[in-house]
Amino acid sequence: MNLKRIFGALLTLLGIGGLIYASVLFINASGNSGNIKALIIYGILGLLFFVAGISLVRTTKDES
Repeated sequence: MNLKRIFGALLTLLGIGGLIYASVLFINASGNSGNIKALIIYGILGLLFFVAGISLVRTTKDES
């Protein structure tokens, strides 16, 4: 297994975790500005990590 694929899978898992945490914050949001800022930050970082991880796994060739 290639090191780039492992790193891509790790980024993808971190992205999924960030998106899940952002969705939990969204469900429990009561209108505080601190919660909205955290929601935006975790949502953007989760989406960025997820997209970067998926593209890294997809573009890395499997060499044996």
